[in-house]
Amino acid sequence: MASNAHQHRLRDWFFSLYQYLLPQHLLSRLMYRLTRHRISWLTRLQIRLFISIFKVNMEEAESTSVKDYPNFNTFFARALRKSARPVTKIAHELACPVDGYVSQIGSFTHGRLIQAKGWSYDLASLLGGSETYVTALYQGQFATIYLSPQDYHRVHMPLTGYLQEMIYLPGRLFSVSPKTVNGVPNLFARNERVVNLFETEIGPLAVVLVGAIFVGSIEMAWAGQITPPYQRHPRRWSYKGDKIPKLDKGQEMGRFNMGSTVILIFPSNTISWQPSLQPRSRVIMGQTIGQWINTTQ
Repeated sequence: MASNAHQHRLRDWFFSLYQYLLPQHLLSRLMYRLTRHRISWLTRLQIRLFISIFKVNMEEAESTSVKDYPNFNTFFARALRKSARPVTKIAHELACPVDGYVSQIGSFTHGRLIQAKGWSYDLASLLGGSETYVTALYQGQFATIYLSPQDYHRVHMPLTGYLQEMIYLPGRLFSVSPKTVNGVPNLFARNERVVNLFETEIGPLAVVLVGAIFVGSIEMAWAGQITPPYQRHPRRWSYKGDKIPKLDKGQEMGRFNMGSTVILIFPSNTISWQPSLQPRSRVIMGQTIGQWINTTQ
């Protein structure tokens, strides 16, 4: 078994090597433009091909006609009918923030989160060194969810929270596909990302939106488009007093304009994850992924 795991790791490392040489940001800028042109016939062709290749269920969308989308990006980040993604109404249950596949889920210690079997990465690096939250989450629980191209690409709150800080961290744009996650060390702490730090009824919460190659942009509901433009240095936004945004469970908090990964991080001993959730488990936005521990609800 160990030999097989080593062979898979080596195979995935070779698969990922070419990405080190790619002009990742240039390709993402090209994708940004390609998905935002307004050449009607080309937009409709792009959308129809995408629907055909990825078997997109347009009956779930608020707008079911291809003609309703002025460019490919508005289709890709399309809204869904509320009935398509009901959010758990039980107060002490966590709602899944996205459609996707579980990459890793569980607990971690000493500030080291699991990236793939046999590999971990540093919490402080992931969060950009936010000392208060790194300390509070040093022993914690986490869930990493990968959004594939055909998934719904809006990100929602897993529980009600008050935003304290948002951090933009520049970085590489490796793919976040399972093969690359198994082949590039420290991937999530190396890629460009937006870190959102909340206070909730069960303590601090970090929601990290990780960028990837061909991700045209990341947008947040309270701040608009964060990237592009791509920047060389971190940026921080602090929210205090009357300016603290409150986001309810299930409320949209942001979106990827092309696919990527979301990481949830909670303090230790606060969450009981659903036992059925394992790496490669399929999840949809709004479903129950865990319960608060020691809740009085």
